[in-house]
Amino acid sequence: MKKPELLAPAGDLERLKIALLYGADAVYIGGAFNLRANADNFSLEEIKEGTNYAHKLNKKVYVTLNIAMHNKEYKKINTYLKELDKIGVDAIIISDPAIIKLAKNTNLEIHLSTQNSTLNKEAIEFWKKEGVTRIVLARECTKEDIIDIKNNTNIEIEVFIHGAMCASYSGRCVLSNFLTSRDSNRGGCSQICRWDFDLYNENNHLKGEKPFTFCTKDLSLAKHIPELIDIQIDSLKIEGRMRSIYYIATVVKVYRQIIDEYCHNPKKYEYNLKYEDILRRVANRDSITQFFDGNFGKEVQYYNGRQEITNQDFLGLILDYDESTHLAKLEQRNYFKKGNKVEIFGPNTHFEFTIKNIYDEDKNPISIVRHPKQIIYLEVPKKVSVNDMMKIC
Repeated sequence: MKKPELLAPAGDLERLKIALLYGADAVYIGGAFNLRANADNFSLEEIKEGTNYAHKLNKKVYVTLNIAMHNKEYKKINTYLKELDKIGVDAIIISDPAIIKLAKNTNLEIHLSTQNSTLNKEAIEFWKKEGVTRIVLARECTKEDIIDIKNNTNIEIEVFIHGAMCASYSGRCVLSNFLTSRDSNRGGCSQICRWDFDLYNENNHLKGEKPFTFCTKDLSLAKHIPELIDIQIDSLKIEGRMRSIYYIATVVKVYRQIIDEYCHNPKKYEYNLKYEDILRRVANRDSITQFFDGNFGKEVQYYNGRQEITNQDFLGLILDYDESTHLAKLEQRNYFKKGNKVEIFGPNTHFEFTIKNIYDEDKNPISIVRHPKQIIYLEVPKKVSVNDMMKIC
């Protein structure tokens, strides 16, 4: 059975390394000319470092160049593509067809972004003839659409399996431009769909329990991964280049486990409901299957508003471990104290324990850790590794 690629987001070098360590086969990153203007986008030097790091692990790096290009960027993008080619990135992800012409003068593979809203096999054949080697399907595809496309085309297919959705067709929204002059198709989306609105029926102000919104719930296809593997999808993609290292590590690890468990023994595979609990706890919006199972009803969105509460489960990142003293050096991310029951997880680590002894950076005993990114030492009963993480149970 062919395992699909697990493709993860990376907003900076730290997140790139975490994604690959926790089980991603490839990462996609933003440099110049991508749709995450507010992210910590990669410089060319950082792209080179990230690509070298990934290649040492026999993993891949894709660079997003998926803006709708304006005249002033044409020459700049041409130079930029040549630099990416020298670095040796594995592919670029584009939406503007003009970039294809430029990319053909390099050795870069070309993936077509979900921004193109590709929903049918005829469009895929068109893009294939133009030189595209992989299609990132529109997130609005149903399972039936995906099967039909896979059975009737001969090109790599990538499908989104987890993360935020767009209230419009991805790549087709102009609300942000209209209301804030920030172009959502050039990386400036101000997420108008999550604003509160007043509703009117002609001149009558309609009042409900809460202001009207049309914020979309997140996507999660965890329980449908076996179906996507059976369809022979080439790449399973997680959304979230703006997300934290904790979110990326958690989500990547869960999908890595699901893929490996099913591929190891498909006949005896049983979906583990605990994965849904883990994914639900790390997010701040509800996750559903969205379009995959043909669900287009009112339950896919929040029409009466909601509060997005910051997740505070992530307590710290392991920086070092001394086996002789059982002390782990940890960088704090949220408040914790002696007596808390915690869980440490990592690429090869998973156990729970109750905190007994904490020391500050000078090895003085303390009982509470409450300063952002405070460096402390923690007595841990089992061996841990650098880049393992600690969260509250």
